Amino acid sequence: MSELEAAFADEPALIPYVVAGDPGIEETKEYVRALVRGGADVIELGLPFSEPIADGPTIQNAIQRALSGGMTPDDYLELVSGLDVDVPVVCMTYYNLIYQYGGREAQRASERSSGGTPRDEEGVEAFVSAAADAGVSGLIVPDLPVEESGPLRLACDEYGLDLVFIIAPTTTDRRKRRITEQASGFVYVQARMGTTGAQADVSGDTHDSLARLAESDLPKAVGFGVSAGEHAREIVSAGADGVVVGSALVDIVASGENVAERLESKAAELKSGAREGEQEIPEPERTSN
Repeated sequence: MSELEAAFADEPALIPYVVAGDPGIEETKEYVRALVRGGADVIELGLPFSEPIADGPTIQNAIQRALSGGMTPDDYLELVSGLDVDVPVVCMTYYNLIYQYGGREAQRASERSSGGTPRDEEGVEAFVSAAADAGVSGLIVPDLPVEESGPLRLACDEYGLDLVFIIAPTTTDRRKRRITEQASGFVYVQARMGTTGAQADVSGDTHDSLARLAESDLPKAVGFGVSAGEHAREIVSAGADGVVVGSALVDIVASGENVAERLESKAAELKSGAREGEQEIPEPERTSN
């Protein structure tokens, strides 16, 4: 069992998301520690990329703040290696950044080893290797189609990282089967169509998506729109093994007011809601992954 899977073993997992470097590296470390004190089981730490197509305005603005502050992939990995928390960290970023990792030096090495034609695997392997060395436990790459994920899957297998895929309400049964075959750690269930962003309710799509994944052995964590303990309760009682919360936390970071204290309090509210949801599951259906 991987570190990510183990995070779901005893109770519903809380997976909070913040953007690395928003507003600075030391602040991010403080916020991660606060989230863990509040009950986080996994930290999803965003690696900023200039074209975050899966993210809504809240997280786009956070990414822009981090990039404006000078955050780079190497800074990100150094930040992760310096985190003193006892929960796994999963990196959420976009494929172009992974593909380009290493820059011209990796490109020239790729061309030399392949007789002049660069190979996709070079930058991918360089990034995954560096991520593993830094202590990253898994990757989420929302713009990478499962059909094109072979090089990254191989690199993750070689360096011991999980590769988490997102299943949307519109994902066909055929693609769902292919995704669950390639995924490891957990399956990220997109609660609603569109981009990320805090919402006032739980979409009906969430229940349908969880029902479609009932036969999967991987833990299922629901994200996109989750912002309150009541949401976590409803989602877990519907069959999820965990919840992912991003924009509601990034809003707190953006406020700049008592951020660490409020993040810890919000994490505690969400974790409590998830635990309440587990208690509402009929006993014969309650299982541990």
